Amino acid sequence: MLIIIFFVIGIYLNIGDEDEGNPLIDGNKGVNPNGHINERSTSSEKEGVTEVTEGLAVTIGKNAKEIEREYGKPDRIDLSAYGYEWWVYKKDYNNYFQLAVENEKVVSAYGIGDEVNVAPFKIGQSIDAIYSSLYVEPTVDIEVGHSSYRFELSEEDMNMRPLIDLGNINVQLYLDKFTGTVSSVRFLNDSALLKQKPYELTYHGELVTVKDLSDEDMAKVEDGNEQQIFDITNIMRSRFDLKPLEWDAATAEVAYLHSREMKDTPEGTHVSETKGDLENRLDAGHVKYRAAGENIAAHYVDAAAVMEGWLNSKGHRDAMLNEEFTGLGVGVYKKYYTQNFIKR
Repeated sequence: MLIIIFFVIGIYLNIGDEDEGNPLIDGNKGVNPNGHINERSTSSEKEGVTEVTEGLAVTIGKNAKEIEREYGKPDRIDLSAYGYEWWVYKKDYNNYFQLAVENEKVVSAYGIGDEVNVAPFKIGQSIDAIYSSLYVEPTVDIEVGHSSYRFELSEEDMNMRPLIDLGNINVQLYLDKFTGTVSSVRFLNDSALLKQKPYELTYHGELVTVKDLSDEDMAKVEDGNEQQIFDITNIMRSRFDLKPLEWDAATAEVAYLHSREMKDTPEGTHVSETKGDLENRLDAGHVKYRAAGENIAAHYVDAAAVMEGWLNSKGHRDAMLNEEFTGLGVGVYKKYYTQNFIKR
């Protein structure tokens, strides 16, 4: 007997009830806040972050040869859309991290493995512990030459992905609102942050832009994002003692075709005008399965960002952390993302 289960996630345009409608996670919209911004005290006892002398933070600015001496050669190198390459270190789920290398220098670092040193923070650290000792500003100012920039964080940003100025580097804390802990940490120099523009930005002077990629290079970026989403999905599942998913190539092709089609459907949908719903699309792709689910998203800067967005939306989170699923196919087209989960 064939049993088909669908986790349908559609349009997500505001911060209302997450069970209403079928939300598409949109990187331009933010996610539902957890209320910490309203709980923070403005006490003068709160201090800024002290200078960092260890961990991923101090890799920013190091040259590639130093990195290889310290960490060895990366397990994989993925092209990004922002002028740098991601050096991916995936010894195991607890030690997974990525270093962004541009012109032989590290410009950003991303840590999600539980044992990765992300000082002065920790993976799994309580959000309350952070906000009880650190005042996070709703604006971050950057000066580059004769140009000035100000990132303005929304309430959702402050609660789910605050931006912290460490002086010579910037830190994005990705917070898991369901567990009340730090999920992952991204360190960036000013240039990497200005290229990504992950928050609302006002500026005087020149706007930092990135070079348009050839179709060949964009395909490499998409492939790297797909692999990173797959890796990070299994890291997140491992935190909850769930079995890792296996990569399924046929399902990934179905996911990729749906992401391509989403580009021409700005509101986002799980039902293709030409190929129908997920059941129809999987059948057309000759995917054999007993149960299936899907997450979709748009406009996130990269794989790490969209993964943290899905983690903080109940329906998407439930699909990622469903213990019944055994396989995963990921399809990325530009900044449109699809995860298709299956149970064989």
